[in-house]
Amino acid sequence: MWIFLAFAAAIFAGITAILAKIGIRDTDSNMATAIRTVVILGFTWLMVFIVGSQNTITQINNRTLLFLVLSGLATGGSWLCYFKALQLGDVNKVTPIDKSSTVLTIILSFIFLGETVTIFKLIGMIAIGVGTLMMITKKNISPEQAHHEKGWMLFAVLSAVFAALTAILGKVGIDGVESNLGTAIRTVVVLIMAWMIVIGSGKIGELRRIDKKSWLFLCLSGITTGLSWLCFYGALKQGEPSIVVSIDKLSIVLTIAFSYLFLKEKLRLKSFAGLCLVVIGTLTLLIRA
Repeated sequence: MWIFLAFAAAIFAGITAILAKIGIRDTDSNMATAIRTVVILGFTWLMVFIVGSQNTITQINNRTLLFLVLSGLATGGSWLCYFKALQLGDVNKVTPIDKSSTVLTIILSFIFLGETVTIFKLIGMIAIGVGTLMMITKKNISPEQAHHEKGWMLFAVLSAVFAALTAILGKVGIDGVESNLGTAIRTVVVLIMAWMIVIGSGKIGELRRIDKKSWLFLCLSGITTGLSWLCFYGALKQGEPSIVVSIDKLSIVLTIAFSYLFLKEKLRLKSFAGLCLVVIGTLTLLIRA
């Protein structure tokens, strides 16, 4: 069951990147993250009440709550960096770097959770790393465009680092907690963090200038993120973090396909070969020695 949930999380995550890219074209990325989180918050708490786990919130111990909060902070950091990178760079370049968090997750799972690193995991990690590097291609752009895209790679790398921390902290945090409730608590942390950044940066006034199209796509991306989260943490609660994260990262295929169809972002031959390596590496991680 948890493998099915992991694949569902990948599908929703792949859709999210495209919806968010469209939604943040004319919107500050931090503001967009804050708006999306409001939608996700409502969605996750609705699921809590549907499954009836709200009554167990008083049973959460301090250690679990601490890791849920830390996981929420890591998630907030990953989101803020990821959507800033999306705003500055192409989806088919940002996404591979973000998805390379799989490698770091495996390393952290080995160090802190005692997971075994098999020969297949090592091969998969190498393939993902090489494939990601192949997908980061330079293109001929004007000085104005170069200035606009400056810094996207840094934000994409930071997004990957925070995403890996999220998976490890989340695994510890949801131990003994119903997965929907754990997700909802983490979302509260992300919401507070995102809106504090918006208010602190003095951009709260931009809320009135967001057009209807951006509102629509931001809200839709919030819904798909909520669905992805619920599936992801449901799988994470039952399965191994490194395997769940690996399956989730297969969303890169759907994201890049959609970026070509809807955003007209072309994939060069070298980048396509890199994508194939990333997919092969991810699938290799699922082989049990």
